[in-house]
Order: sequence, then C-alpha cells, then structure tokens
Amino acid sequence: MARKRRSFSAQFKFKVALEAAREAKTLSELASEHGVHPNQITRWKQQLLKEGPEIFSYHSKHQQDGHEVESDLYEQIGRLKMELEWLKKKVT
Repeated sequence: MARKRRSFSAQFKFKVALEAAREAKTLSELASEHGVHPNQITRWKQQLLKEGPEIFSYHSKHQQDGHEVESDLYEQIGRLKMELEWLKKKVT
C-alpha cells in the first residue's frame, strides 16, 4: 500500500524555515525534531530568504494588481458601449 503524501501548512513551513535561518540547531536536529527531511527544510529556508522582502511589500503589490484589473474593466466597458451605439445605429 502506498503512503499518502504529507502536506504541511504554511505556518509550519515558516516556523521550520525560520528556525533553520536562525541556525541555532543543525538541519539534522531540526529534521528529527519536526519529522521532515533536511533537504525539504533547506528548500523552505531558501524560499524564505529569497521571498522574504516581498512579504512586506504584498499590500502594495496587491493594490497594483487591483488597479490593473480596474483599468482593464473600464477599457472593456468602453468597448462595449461603442459596440452598443454602433448596433443601435445599424438597427434603425
């Protein structure tokens, strides 16, 4: 019988990666303590260090995405209004 694939919460991953980044314990100690392979802890640590600065800029990034969506919607509304006017002229 095959083993079911384990999944870890983002909070757990962050906690383990943060402990690894602090380097108070070795990877082997952390792996045995949390029941995770040392290579996985290394990947989580690399991801934390790589994407760390973006954590605090999420709010501004999220706002920029919202403005892009909003401008796309206004553009689509304009096109639809033009099509509607054109169709009204063609019908009469």
